[in-house]
Amino acid sequence: MDAKFYESVKNELFNNILPYWDKYARDFQNKGFFGSIDNGNKQDSKCQRSIVMTSRFLWTYSAVARMTKDAKYLEMADFAYDVIINKYFDKDNDGVFWSVMPDGTPKVDKKQIYGEAFCCYGLSEYAAAVKELAPSKMSGEEALSEAAMNHALDIFNLLEKYAYDPEFGGYVEARARDWSKTDDMILSPKDMNCPKSMNTNLHVMEAYTNLYRTLPVVFADAKSIRAEVGESLSELVRITVDKILQPNAHLGMFFDMKWTLLMDEVSYGHDIEASWLLWEAACELGDEELKSEIRDTVIRVAKVALDEGFDKENACLENFLRNGGKDRDRTRVWWNQAEAMNGFYNAWEMTGDKEYEEACEREWNWILNHQVDKEHGEWWNALDVNGNPILKEDKGGNWKTSYHNGRTCMELLRRSHTI
Repeated sequence: MDAKFYESVKNELFNNILPYWDKYARDFQNKGFFGSIDNGNKQDSKCQRSIVMTSRFLWTYSAVARMTKDAKYLEMADFAYDVIINKYFDKDNDGVFWSVMPDGTPKVDKKQIYGEAFCCYGLSEYAAAVKELAPSKMSGEEALSEAAMNHALDIFNLLEKYAYDPEFGGYVEARARDWSKTDDMILSPKDMNCPKSMNTNLHVMEAYTNLYRTLPVVFADAKSIRAEVGESLSELVRITVDKILQPNAHLGMFFDMKWTLLMDEVSYGHDIEASWLLWEAACELGDEELKSEIRDTVIRVAKVALDEGFDKENACLENFLRNGGKDRDRTRVWWNQAEAMNGFYNAWEMTGDKEYEEACEREWNWILNHQVDKEHGEWWNALDVNGNPILKEDKGGNWKTSYHNGRTCMELLRRSHTI
């Protein structure tokens, strides 16, 4: 990759992605984030808002503040943190609600583990950002950093107590508001109502990786609790490789409690995302044995995603495959393209193989030429096989935020030491 490539990544992050969400995402009147922003950037102030969306904003702006060492980005993170504390936290049962109405009234009050994980992810990054960027003598800021991290640890403990499966490993999809068992496990209308999924367990792993990384930033003596997080994280890495990953090098999507696969769907975006998140977790743990165990697997997952899911002619990642290959969705979804960048770049770093470098460069050209909305800003949610925007998909809202593409830019800049 040449200097021009990294400069374009930096430009995309700081002159498109971050300013867009800062300008359009916040509902100041209701103190929250709009649950829907259309492709003309018109916000819907009446629809429900999700903990996933809010936590993703918290993580993004905390992470960029840490990366740039610029406290100005904490203003957006502070806003997101206040919203989570005041509108999403369940003061009676602990944890966070899946979604709320603009006034903070719970809309979906169950404990969806995917949402809890993202909240833990955002809180731990925010805690580290406040610790690093606040003046050292401001005891109030010190207390805020520790409070945010303690909230993240509270969620970790809740997941270990109520969501972790001690018999077969991994984490269940959901619990009721009071953390009792529920039959309502479904994550979204696109998902299956099942006990366990790849998606939830992948993002618990992601959250635990970040918690493990940031704990010593906030607490001088975090050895004991960090060891607990590390143990859970290490086990989940192995569960992902041993139970979720299938013999064909694709991750299974939906499972019963015993990890029996319930559907043959292949999600190329999740495959390539999992490849680099698995490696990140093992590297963060500093476990050389674990790294040795999974290295070839990580590379194989990336290779199969490149060979089977990457449209070589147009240089973009396709969406999914179902029904034994009969149903192929070639939609170019924004987050798939972002995670393809992360996964191919990681595979290139691991192997030095030029095919991953070339895929990464070509994918970035696709993003800049097609996925980016040059008129209204940010990225199109989805494009059809001919590269035309699918306008029924919102520009932003409960699922689409600054997280996937913002993280991609930060990962590339961090790994290349160009910022």
